[in-house]
Amino acid sequence: MNILDQIVEHKHKEVAARKILHPINLLEQSVYFPMPVISIKQHLLSGDKSGIIAEIKRKSPSKGVINSNVSIERTSIGYVGAGASALSVLTDHHFFGGSNEDLMTARKFNACPILRKDFILEEYQIIEAKSIGADVILLIAAVLEPKKLRELCGFAHSLGLEVLMEVHNEEELRNNTGTDVDLIGVNNRNLKTFQLSIETSKELSQLIPDSAVKISESGIESPEVIMELKKHGFKGFLMGQTFMQHGRPEDAAMKFINKLNQLSDHA
Repeated sequence: MNILDQIVEHKHKEVAARKILHPINLLEQSVYFPMPVISIKQHLLSGDKSGIIAEIKRKSPSKGVINSNVSIERTSIGYVGAGASALSVLTDHHFFGGSNEDLMTARKFNACPILRKDFILEEYQIIEAKSIGADVILLIAAVLEPKKLRELCGFAHSLGLEVLMEVHNEEELRNNTGTDVDLIGVNNRNLKTFQLSIETSKELSQLIPDSAVKISESGIESPEVIMELKKHGFKGFLMGQTFMQHGRPEDAAMKFINKLNQLSDHA
């Protein structure tokens, strides 16, 4: 069983337990549930910010502990102040050290789009995402059948949420052609080998429909890489480890985005 299979197996058990502790009627009473969504698609297309979706991630199965003592309040505010277009918050606890409370803290202090980064397998988790203040959810093609992905996408849209579909290869992208997602993210990490290659984004870019905003995920370690990806039509750049491996991730983001802005000015 690979790591993705392990995560999915654990997630099913976790969600079953959460349904008992936090039933849907309770989630719908959250102060965040009726709030209007802040569109990440519009923020990325406006082009007035960096395009960076800055991620808060304490650990990962591939890298272990990255930054266990991160301040969600300070880092999220710092990311936005540095010029990030949106935030991504890991809410999976078992494998990534995150929590729903992390996202709610980020929501409390920031009026920007927030992605709930988790392994969403059923409608309950989408209702949960709305109840904790998320604006956009992640649907991973590698763990969902195309029919199920379409159903979850439609349900998210019915709640006003936007959808980022993540693919790792051409097969996943083609299997979900026609699914009405708002954004399509190419994860540059090979799920079998964990190796990273920005070429994955470049190769798949021409296959992504114009209706979806193109996002490149993982392995983006320099502003120069972003400038290169922009030439292939990418508008969003999901970055976590590059910032989180520093003691103060928000400072690393500020330095990175300042350099990116300098490159953009001279392009």
